[in-house]
Amino acid sequence: MRLTRGDLTIAAGVVAVLFLVYNADGREIGSYDSQPTKFAARELLLRGTLTLNHVVGAVPQYAARTPFILSRDGQYRSGYSPVPAIAAAALLYPAAVTGVIDLRSPSAPGLIAVLAASTFTSIAVALLFLAARRLTSRGRALAIAVALGLGTGLWSIVSRTLWEHETAILGLAIAMVFFCEEGTLQMPDALGTAAGLALAGLARPQLAPIIAVILAGVAVRAPRRAAIAAIAVVTIAGGLLMLTYWRWFGHPLGAAIVMQADADSVHGTRGFLGSGFEGFAGLLISPSRGLLVFSPVVLVALAGYRDAARASWSSPLRWCAIAAAVQFIVYGGYAVWWAGHTYGPRYMLDVLPLLAPLAAAAMARMQFRPLLLAACTAALAWSITLAATGAFCYPHDAWNTSPVEVNRKHSRLWDWSDPQFVRCWRTGLSPQNFELLRDYGWTMPGTRMRRE
Repeated sequence: MRLTRGDLTIAAGVVAVLFLVYNADGREIGSYDSQPTKFAARELLLRGTLTLNHVVGAVPQYAARTPFILSRDGQYRSGYSPVPAIAAAALLYPAAVTGVIDLRSPSAPGLIAVLAASTFTSIAVALLFLAARRLTSRGRALAIAVALGLGTGLWSIVSRTLWEHETAILGLAIAMVFFCEEGTLQMPDALGTAAGLALAGLARPQLAPIIAVILAGVAVRAPRRAAIAAIAVVTIAGGLLMLTYWRWFGHPLGAAIVMQADADSVHGTRGFLGSGFEGFAGLLISPSRGLLVFSPVVLVALAGYRDAARASWSSPLRWCAIAAAVQFIVYGGYAVWWAGHTYGPRYMLDVLPLLAPLAAAAMARMQFRPLLLAACTAALAWSITLAATGAFCYPHDAWNTSPVEVNRKHSRLWDWSDPQFVRCWRTGLSPQNFELLRDYGWTMPGTRMRRE
């Protein structure tokens, strides 16, 4: 289905509305691991470098944190991909050079993080609306966008700080817009899909299973020249990232080895792989990490697996279904499937862009009789309520650390007497709400940035 000007107008409106909603709490919700990325973005804007020497020099305690890595050239760097920091710096460069953001303010890194993350996430949801629009009506595609943008952790987690997920999900959303074109993928669609996959992989290499499956779909659905060009784009992008990691850390996988060793000690695990089926069940139905607990509205997308099974290999549905399933298997088999200190199912948020086309296919054939409509409305209302709970309350609940550190007592992940969202309701709103809306992080336009 060809997209119209009306579709693009609605997509622009989705970006604007979600950006306002995402920033309604007026704060960053960062984590131990996300800090280096926002500092790297600030350093790139302020000093033209991705190194974190000035950051560690100002706060020496950061040197003891695993994501702050001393690289081979003697420079402190983020242990994560530099691509999200570069993307955020590019987005906010106009605000920096005009002095709208005071880069020397203590609040500047957090301000950069939330502005970039909320912008990328809002755009991603709008793009997924367009991808869904190719497969269903405008109204139903918009309903999918509302469910994704407001009824999942895209609101409470992805849009609230700069790390990996926001840029990777934006990349996957770009890929879905082009990949969901009906019929044969021509060169522009194949290259657009490849560009999105490359961005996703550069930001979050853990998405290699998704990228491999969708690239296989491009190879099947596109003419040979277009498929080869798409594979070349992704391969070159991955090669450049591995070369950068080799130069910085002496390994093509970067600092992943060091951080995995630290993860074992922090999370009470032994090695990369988990045991049994706990991770697979936990990602879906754990009271404090289950996707179906926090966002039951995604059941509509799971209904799309029926459509994927009936579709041909020339359809995007089958490839999206396989990609989401393979990534789920990888995350479910990971020893730290609960993703450490977070709110809800952080890892499962990566598969949401793949579920949007499946949801669109399911909704295209559904007849919303009163009972089904009531069930879907209730699921959406519950999903939005829990997403808003995370946005306005987490981490004031202190669920991850009290009464016992969850990384040490994993049984808490299955404790229905104290689910994380209920703890949030009990403890109430975070006292950090609106801290970035104070004026000390902002300046009047006209004060030009000076690099040190």
